[in-house]
Amino acid sequence: MGRAAPFTLIRPDCSGIDLGSEYHYVSVPSDRSDPDVAKFGCYTADLIAMGNWLLSLGIRDVAMEATGVYWIPVYEALASRGLRVTLVDARSAKALPGRKSDVQDCQWIRDLHMYGMLNSCVVPEAKILVLRSYWRQRDRLVRQRSEQSQLMHKALEQMNIQLHKALSDVTGVSGMAIIRAILAGERDPKVLSALLVHRARLKKDLVEKALEGRWADHHLFALEEAVSTYDFLGSRLQMCDRRLDEAMSELGGGTPGSRRPPNASKNAPNFDLKARVRDLLGTDPTVIDGIEASTAAVLVCELGTDLSKFKTKKHLSSYLGLAPQNKITGGNIKSSKTKKVKHRAANALRLAAQSLHSSASAMGAFYRRLCARIGPAKATTACARKIAEAYYELVVNGVVFQDIGEQAYNERFREQRIRSLNKQAHKYGLRLVEEPTMAT
Repeated sequence: MGRAAPFTLIRPDCSGIDLGSEYHYVSVPSDRSDPDVAKFGCYTADLIAMGNWLLSLGIRDVAMEATGVYWIPVYEALASRGLRVTLVDARSAKALPGRKSDVQDCQWIRDLHMYGMLNSCVVPEAKILVLRSYWRQRDRLVRQRSEQSQLMHKALEQMNIQLHKALSDVTGVSGMAIIRAILAGERDPKVLSALLVHRARLKKDLVEKALEGRWADHHLFALEEAVSTYDFLGSRLQMCDRRLDEAMSELGGGTPGSRRPPNASKNAPNFDLKARVRDLLGTDPTVIDGIEASTAAVLVCELGTDLSKFKTKKHLSSYLGLAPQNKITGGNIKSSKTKKVKHRAANALRLAAQSLHSSASAMGAFYRRLCARIGPAKATTACARKIAEAYYELVVNGVVFQDIGEQAYNERFREQRIRSLNKQAHKYGLRLVEEPTMAT
């Protein structure tokens, strides 16, 4: 039924590389070199020699496994020489049992890629890789700051200073002002509570009660260390935001230095991230329910701005592990579990789906209905798939997402259920009769 013949040679000028921390093993067709496997070091001169050797043999396609970060310098060195480099998932290139060695691995990768049996990973263009590096570094800094916040809670708890229970956020303006005053030597709860600002002043009595505890030097030292590290990471986060703003502005054609919206979250970048993403994509993905500016930034940095590399929206959802992987035997579906995929874009989409649990949108109603029927985990994956497909349609085809609302969605679902029940009743020679609404 239109299926291509198996084991058709489609890449005769192909090479396979087994990457390592110290050496890389490169395999070429046996008619190009004797021996057909060469060993190269990891230094820049070695990578240049590898590229020269491949080009001298007429190699045009190169396949390698995505192994840690070892692939990055090799990928960049060979791609810069004009070679078509394909990065593949290590699971799809796994050798058969009993064939595990560096030499056999590179030969196996080459053989599979020559016959088109490997699926390539998505590697964005070089300019997007710069954004991805900044964004991932920013994410690490945010998580490290969160760890220091937890250490502050721990030190306060051990002194029975219950400030983190009186205030919703100890690292806010009021909380940090009180903590810095404590580290400066102030111990009077009334003096400390006078540092509260804005709505936190309404909790003055509770804060005074929470600030009565045991002041121990070793716990104060731990608190001081956590605050100092928290401040240092904050300064590095600001530097990272400036670099990220400049890089996104350069690609999107904007001007760096924009102000962060007043309603942005505490961990949001110090610039207008939504405007930067809109400039990069030429459209606003935040119109899609569940997608915020930070979610859109993850999608751009991890997938790039050109999604045409995915043939359809279903290819995108399958790549991210959000689509069922049906296993059919004897005409019956034996399993439809999604494949296990570790991808930052997929994680961001799942978080976006979970944020819709109380949304009054059609997507929120869809998520809640599936939660009740198949559970939160599967509902999250299904809703993340809908968001991914809406994002693809917006970016690739320019189809703007339209939210019909919760009420319209529920009414549409009710009509679908009635049609389905009518078909089942007709199948058994029955007829549905709608019960008249009883007057109240």
